[in-house]
Amino acid sequence: MPMQSQSLSGFDTDHLQADLKGRSVRGGLVNLTSQGAQFLIQSIATVALARLLTPADFGLVAMVATVTGLGQAFADLGLSEATIQRKEINHNQVSALFWINVAIGLGLMLVTVALAPVLVRFYQDPRLINITFLLSLTFLIGGLRVQPDALLKRQMRFSSLAVRDVASYGLAVLVAITMASRGAGYWALVALPLTLNFTQMALSWLMVKWRPGLPRRDAHVGSMIAFGGNVAASYFIVTVTRSVDNVLIGWYWGAGPLGLYSRAYNLLMLPVRQLTVSASSVAIPAFSRTQGDPEHFARYYLRAANLIMWISAPLFGFLFVVAKPLIVIILGNQWREAAPVFQILAISALGQLLLELSIWTFVSRGQSKQLLKLLLIISPFIVASFAIGLPFGIKGVALSGSLVLLSILPWMLKFTFRGTTLTLQRLGRALLYPVSLSLAAVILAEFAIRLIAPGPTFSQLLVSALSFVAVYSLSSLIPPVRAEMMALRKLSSELRPAGGSTSLISTIT
Repeated sequence: MPMQSQSLSGFDTDHLQADLKGRSVRGGLVNLTSQGAQFLIQSIATVALARLLTPADFGLVAMVATVTGLGQAFADLGLSEATIQRKEINHNQVSALFWINVAIGLGLMLVTVALAPVLVRFYQDPRLINITFLLSLTFLIGGLRVQPDALLKRQMRFSSLAVRDVASYGLAVLVAITMASRGAGYWALVALPLTLNFTQMALSWLMVKWRPGLPRRDAHVGSMIAFGGNVAASYFIVTVTRSVDNVLIGWYWGAGPLGLYSRAYNLLMLPVRQLTVSASSVAIPAFSRTQGDPEHFARYYLRAANLIMWISAPLFGFLFVVAKPLIVIILGNQWREAAPVFQILAISALGQLLLELSIWTFVSRGQSKQLLKLLLIISPFIVASFAIGLPFGIKGVALSGSLVLLSILPWMLKFTFRGTTLTLQRLGRALLYPVSLSLAAVILAEFAIRLIAPGPTFSQLLVSALSFVAVYSLSSLIPPVRAEMMALRKLSSELRPAGGSTSLISTIT
């Protein structure tokens, strides 16, 4: 491919500067739409598969997914972020990174295959060996797609990414539900990530205008590997920390309780992931090109945190209140015991979002070493909390983990804010109203359910919804709350494609 064509394929970003503001605005809208569609598709999959399969089916796959999840966190070696964050990059460098990613993917696939007998002995279940063999293919597929994905994000081609993701999720869910309905059992859960990853990889290659060359020694990718290695190690630590609870429960309590716990966790993380993926895919590329002004960066962070909390606080508050009727309606009576776990995990959901914000902050500022240091400090506390709660069942694990995360949150944020003009006081002011109103709505909804609708599940959902509507409607009479709501309305108007000349960054700040 001619070098001029290669330069237009994803390396040069100078042309983005002329419309960086408009691209950020339109990217926010596209990502919100895409994540909404994916949320709907995944919700359909959650409901259908939960009714077609058993908790033990989910528990079996979760045992293997714990191992493959650890590998996925390390699979791209952080080289995707290195490609996106780098101000200047060339064809030889991306080619070198591509072959490194492929080698890592192949290596992780072989390691996972070798671990299959170990998993069988650890969990005492021979069915795990074939599940592990098949799921190991996701590493090789992932290695092939890392750099095409990074180039699409570097060029801020959010529409292409949205089309790819929605189409891939739709096909993967269709395959999984079809297999489950025909009696395939847990193999339907194995087919879902395989179909999803392969389809995303194929579509990424169709969309990107780049093909790798042979690796060269003079590519000068050492600094990028160093940066990416720290990011990858950080993601690996996060994934390990979030997987230890599943490993311990599967080992101590077995597939059934693990299935209940993992469904509760994944059901809660579904909206968390939609929020974080949608926001991070726009924020990190934009942050990486606007990191020279500390106060500008601080205002951006606070406005982003405020916006995320206005969306997430009422959502997780409502889910906390209606956990039992919602799970019974969506998943069926066989999943009723997952409801208390879901409620306990919902307590720490806002903490999970603030942890994600910290990760974006370090990555976008190129401070991968600081991010790694932070995670090395806090992860042992979280892992220890799971071990402490293990003898008390899945609710004990959930409660212990949630309380520890919330207790270390202030220190974690202070560490994140070093070298910036951000403070806990400034963040507290940004989060005061969305969090306070959510707590007030939770209290009113709990009281109303006990007084008006202690029985039927649909009545509980209705009463809870009305309680939240009442609190948020009345709160509009409070001048500071009304001012924040007007600011959010102005921000939402800026997300219209016609406003391409208006800055999302300037609106946030």
